[in-house]
Amino acid sequence: MTVLDDRTAMAEQSDERTLDMMFEWLEPTPEGYKVEIVRGAVHMSPQRDNHWDIILDIVEQLRARYPRQRVKSDVRIDYPGRLNGFASDVVALKDGAVKDGKGRWRHQDVEFVAEVISKDTAANDYGPKRETYAVAGVPVYLIVDPYTGEWHLHTLPKDGEYRASLTSDFGDPVDLTRTPVGIKLTTDDFLREGGEGGEAAPTA
Repeated sequence: MTVLDDRTAMAEQSDERTLDMMFEWLEPTPEGYKVEIVRGAVHMSPQRDNHWDIILDIVEQLRARYPRQRVKSDVRIDYPGRLNGFASDVVALKDGAVKDGKGRWRHQDVEFVAEVISKDTAANDYGPKRETYAVAGVPVYLIVDPYTGEWHLHTLPKDGEYRASLTSDFGDPVDLTRTPVGIKLTTDDFLREGGEGGEAAPTA
């Protein structure tokens, strides 16, 4: 059993655990990986080249609307529900966003979230994290899936659900002009994953 396994087991056995305690047990994070806690379960995923390229593309486009200090990537934000500490791929914060007493950004100030699918954690992005973002009232949640070449837009959170959803293909713009984000995101440069080897392939 590895040190990480030991620490994870400790977290799972503790009835008194908190997010802070769990993240402390998981330090240091292996280089090239990000760690999240979703409903009390620890998830660690590697960063891939294409994964990062899509993240950076989204960040660069958001900069037309948001100052640098309000666009984040892989920064821990705690969300409602049982032990939810997410390090979302892209987060945009509303004007006037402030950190909490622990020096972390608050979920109440999150205006936009994008998650770029990784095979190992795809079920979280499509399931528990989508539900948690809706409960938190995040106005815009965008899932980008390089394995299918599709994006999925979720908006209008109400009573713990997103009431509007739209799916389209890479190459089609994501129209956010009727949301607090207020811009269109182009997806022309998003690449599909080319299979197990991890090479990216252009969309048709």
